[in-house]
Amino acid sequence: MTETAVPILMYHAVSTEPNDATRDLSVTPEAFAEQMALIDDLGFTPVDTTALAASWRSGRPLPARPVLVTFDDGYEGVHRHALPVLVKHGFAASLFVSTAWIKGPYDNGGALDTMLDWGQVRELADSGVEIGGHSHTHPQLDMLDDDRLRFELRRCWQIVADELGTRPVSFAYPYGYSNRRVRVAVRETGFAQSLAVGNALARRRQGPYALRRVTVRRSTGAAEFERLIEGRAIARDFARDRALTKGYAMVRRARQVRKAIRSRV
Repeated sequence: MTETAVPILMYHAVSTEPNDATRDLSVTPEAFAEQMALIDDLGFTPVDTTALAASWRSGRPLPARPVLVTFDDGYEGVHRHALPVLVKHGFAASLFVSTAWIKGPYDNGGALDTMLDWGQVRELADSGVEIGGHSHTHPQLDMLDDDRLRFELRRCWQIVADELGTRPVSFAYPYGYSNRRVRVAVRETGFAQSLAVGNALARRRQGPYALRRVTVRRSTGAAEFERLIEGRAIARDFARDRALTKGYAMVRRARQVRKAIRSRV
């Protein structure tokens, strides 16, 4: 039996005028609306992260042509621009929030652009958008020591639970970075599944704590977007991204080795 491969789309800001820090990983409201219309026209069925993981854990079948629509960080345009489109099509989606970036009592001022407030996050949740965790301050989790890693995960989990009255069960790694230690900590915090990047289709064999996503950015045109959701030519479209990722992974591993050596001195 052929394993189902599922496109998990990773969005960030949905904005007409993003700032320089978020521009490349943003999409215009018009592009987002066109992309969701194409998903509808092609007969895809959006599900959220929890539903996908639950299906793969239980062996229950997924709906026809499943796809995930996910948003990272918590930019205000997800409420202003994306939510009306999702509601129009009746689409499920998942939003992963960095809790120190959301406007309100936990805001540390480190956000990259205009962010949601907790009232808007609750409205998204009430509209059927799954709210998951994305750490507290959006660090590179695999570069943190154990105490700081646990703080980032537990603080995020607790704030989301307190603000929404529902325990979050899905997580997305900031920058897509994780290792075995991070994945174990995510599981121990109470998250049942988590998303990486990888720019590849998600498959059950990746395991619930390393599901891959494909990046949707401002330069993603209509033809490329269709290839992404159809799972065609993804390796070619993201060849440069993968080369850069491999190179940076070597640098990061070297940093981790040096850090481990210094900690023993």
